[in-house]
Amino acid sequence: MFLKVYFVLFLLDGTITYMKTDILAIGDVVIDAFIRLKEAEVRCDEHKQNCKLCLSFADKVPYESVEICKAVGNSANASVSAARLGLNSALLSYVGNDRNGDECVEELQKNNVHTEYVRKEDGKVTNYHYVLWYDVDRTILVKHETYNYSLGNIEAPKWIYLSSMGENSLEFHMEIADFLDKNPDTKLVFQPGTFQMKFGKDALARIYKKTDIFFCNVEESQRILGRSDTRDLPTLMKEMMALGPKIVCITDGIDGAYAYDGTHMWFMSVYPHVPFERTGAGDAFASTVTSALLLGKTLEEAMMWGPINSMSVVQKVGAQKGLLTRERLEEYLRNAPTDYKPRLL
Repeated sequence: MFLKVYFVLFLLDGTITYMKTDILAIGDVVIDAFIRLKEAEVRCDEHKQNCKLCLSFADKVPYESVEICKAVGNSANASVSAARLGLNSALLSYVGNDRNGDECVEELQKNNVHTEYVRKEDGKVTNYHYVLWYDVDRTILVKHETYNYSLGNIEAPKWIYLSSMGENSLEFHMEIADFLDKNPDTKLVFQPGTFQMKFGKDALARIYKKTDIFFCNVEESQRILGRSDTRDLPTLMKEMMALGPKIVCITDGIDGAYAYDGTHMWFMSVYPHVPFERTGAGDAFASTVTSALLLGKTLEEAMMWGPINSMSVVQKVGAQKGLLTRERLEEYLRNAPTDYKPRLL
């Protein structure tokens, strides 16, 4: 039997109160090894799309450095982001019964993420990815272990934040949909990962219909919808909403982000910055918008929060080092340019 996650507060009068989980992030946790490349090039087509990272084949390719980031991955990043913003945050994930798994759990706990639902599985290894870092961007070599996914006995959180998992997780998504049917007060945030997009929108139709807030980037929306013929954001947002989400947010890298609530569409620019390494920008945006909404902010206000955390994250290596506290984020917000606000489309 798995433990129920509550957050315990000891009050001044000596009494104890139990706080419900604000955000339960569900998805794979990984270790990222950032390999900073020295000798590489990027080749794109005539439209500056379909770009490829190119290295010398059958050669010894020098690199500049390696940096290890533990307990990362879309859902783990979201859980750390929420915790740093002051929310009660937990992660449901799997690791191998190995040293890497132990270190991931330790890292999450250091970041005030509750780990009662991080399960160690015998005979499995902890996910380990290699990040080829060139210039300010990265190409990630991914391999998801085939864990025996199950919700088990969990207490209903206020929100579930669902993101990247392995290719054997389709049935687990149906279990999550069943859980949401039984717990209609729990809201769902969906930020699909590689295999969730490969499953296709029809296979995950129940998840899309249960989604309160959906996040992806432009290219991912084209892939999900099968719309390589258009990059028109209003079209993509409307078609994505037709799958079921109540709010759709689509990011477009340094060109900003868009949101649609079924009535209004907004565009939000990036917070002014020069990036150092872009891993985790999308996770920071999605998790911060979600956290802001949970903290009682409007969608317009939340859209101003998201780019600030993204800006901070890309100043550091990896997806978590730059995540801000609420106090620091609000300081950036007070010092933002006068035109830093959502614009209605």
